[in-house]
Amino acid sequence: MCEICHENRNGFMKKKLSLVLFILSVAFNLKVSATNGQLSSNYVVIGAFSIPKNAIDFTNSAKQKNLAAEFSINPIRKLFYVYVLATPNQEVAIEEAKKLRKDPAYSDAWVYTGILGEDETQKGADTNPVTREAIQIIKPSDGPATTQSEASLASSTVTTPANPVAEQPVVSSVPETAAPAVVEEIEPGSKKFLFKIYTSNGQKEIQGDVDVMDLDKTKPRKVASYRGNEVVNVKPANQSGNVSFVCEVFGYRKLQTTTNFNQPEATEGITVEENKAVVPFELVRLKKGDYAVMYNVYFYKDAGIMRPESKYEVNSLLEMLKENPKYKIRIHGHTNGNAAGKVISMGDSKNFFGITADVKEGFGSAKKLSEERAKVIQSYLVSQGIDINRMQIKAWGGKRPVYDVDHTLAQANVRVEIEILED
Repeated sequence: MCEICHENRNGFMKKKLSLVLFILSVAFNLKVSATNGQLSSNYVVIGAFSIPKNAIDFTNSAKQKNLAAEFSINPIRKLFYVYVLATPNQEVAIEEAKKLRKDPAYSDAWVYTGILGEDETQKGADTNPVTREAIQIIKPSDGPATTQSEASLASSTVTTPANPVAEQPVVSSVPETAAPAVVEEIEPGSKKFLFKIYTSNGQKEIQGDVDVMDLDKTKPRKVASYRGNEVVNVKPANQSGNVSFVCEVFGYRKLQTTTNFNQPEATEGITVEENKAVVPFELVRLKKGDYAVMYNVYFYKDAGIMRPESKYEVNSLLEMLKENPKYKIRIHGHTNGNAAGKVISMGDSKNFFGITADVKEGFGSAKKLSEERAKVIQSYLVSQGIDINRMQIKAWGGKRPVYDVDHTLAQANVRVEIEILED
């Protein structure tokens, strides 16, 4: 071989080896950052909520502004984060968050580095994109502020602060040596309420929230949601004060109390204790013939696989079935529209709440997709010890929509309903 050819060959081999080493290095770094098969990401967050329904509403409003909004739970803070970008590049996320802050609606956008989802062992960090400081306190739009745990803060990967700029964001940075102080902003005219949600036998409190409906509208309109069993500051819905409080917790019959916000104590059952109005909701379990919509169960696109945040409500159904062995149910699956398309089914690894490498992709009708979605709930319940003979499946596809398929709220058509056959 001529000397020149040999040098060219050596040069080519060196470049090829360098490329291989670079690819292996990237793959290694990705593997190191992976946890339980998931890669740590940088999320551009535009809002945090304690109540899933509020996160849904905020996500939909962001989508109407042509933002690619999604939401998922931050297991450390127990808040639902609404985000518009997920990227492995923190600098890209920080720059995008800075851009969004120019819009008054998203002036508090920040970056979360970590993994969103149900796994509470994950660690993550919230970062102010302007100051690049760690954020210890998050004040959700519908509840009191939450502080990251010490273990989470210790493992946070936050860049060194540079060129701090004075701001007053919803998310606030606090020195690690200082105790986080939370000052709640109370809107003028607000009143303190305690919505007591408990079982009919009074043995235990029930986690849930209460919707405030404005009755001055031709059609009652929800204006806000508040968490139950804790003192909250409720904003006035209108000038007349005519409102209704609606409590709908999955597995229980819906209850509604109509009152006047200005004089709630005038309504039978509502009392005023220590300068707060106490509104009781004594809930009873669903009965034969009742239907319940699983509002907080969500699916991946084109998939009969639930998103991680769905686990809370599915476990409520599980608890209901375990509490009363006589219950028999029918699981109704619904989609948005009747168009056929890709259908993704759960793989042999039986991950009910995540897309894994062994998922099965196929093509099918909307009815087939709705069937897969009902079946994945059934399969999860069976895996938790519920007899399959206590459950039936009914697939509707898009035959029973709540909204038109092109409505801004059409995503609500994608749902699962539970019918009580026997109690």
